[in-house]
Amino acid sequence: MKEVEKTPRRVLVITGPTAAGKTALGVELALRLGGEVISADSMQLYRGMDIGTAKVRPEEMRGVPHHLIDVAEACENWSVSRWTDAAAAAAEDIFSRGHVPVIVGGTGLYIDSLLSGRDFAPAPGDMALRDSLSREYDAVGGEAFREKLRAVDPERAEKLAPADKKRLVRALEIYRLTGQTATEHDRRTRALPPRWPSMRIGVSFASREDLYRRIDRRADTMLREGLLAEVEALLASGTDEKSTAMQAIGYKELASFLRGERTLEQAAEDIRRESRRYAKRQLTWLRRDRELHWLLWEGDSPDTAAGAEYILALWRGQDPG
Repeated sequence: MKEVEKTPRRVLVITGPTAAGKTALGVELALRLGGEVISADSMQLYRGMDIGTAKVRPEEMRGVPHHLIDVAEACENWSVSRWTDAAAAAAEDIFSRGHVPVIVGGTGLYIDSLLSGRDFAPAPGDMALRDSLSREYDAVGGEAFREKLRAVDPERAEKLAPADKKRLVRALEIYRLTGQTATEHDRRTRALPPRWPSMRIGVSFASREDLYRRIDRRADTMLREGLLAEVEALLASGTDEKSTAMQAIGYKELASFLRGERTLEQAAEDIRRESRRYAKRQLTWLRRDRELHWLLWEGDSPDTAAGAEYILALWRGQDPG
């Protein structure tokens, strides 16, 4: 039975590491709350990337509208700010129809930027300036370029590695265009109130070993279901191996296999290992959020219905027991 939504303009977030059961839980909660799902997965944006991103299938949606899935070609490169603008518009549209936005996904930076209202693009891009700075980086090297940034924005320079060309160039571009450092911009936007009230749920497993077993099984299932053919189709369509989409776990490893740089079994093992490492990074990111409510599954088979009941009790302000 659909719950009566009593708190207007509040969003529910279901996040957590890869393979934690977020998709099914988000659909169940959307059904019970009269909600619609906004995908917060940086790779489910792209068409033609269904298997490797564990994209929700039409039958799994159970009639729940899903937003920001299959909205871009794999050759496009979506930024955090572009996703945030699109997700904010989707949420406002959902609110306008009296429904609850249920944000589901594991890309923590996207979720944080959406909820905080932070602007990740303090200055419009200037391609001529960016190209000039990029050439300068190549000419002087990462360490020397970082010292140039340090002269105007020492805090940002300290956070960035010399090899992080993209962010070093962007930080100096921001300063040259606006006279304001990226650090100053971030400090100002962090002081802004949240975009909307939210309740945030982190979903994972009580045992790290159970999580890793699920990740390994998922990787094996993806390979059986045709992930290699999916990668071949993307490359055949002209998708550049350097594109954002092709950097996704599973895609870059199999592209390397297709180039003859590793065996298929080596690629499969790399996919499993990199997926586990990614899950660890996701958990590290989420532990910074002190307002996150954790739902930890026992065993390696999530009980979606019980999890939904627990979260609905929290949503209604009740003790979930």
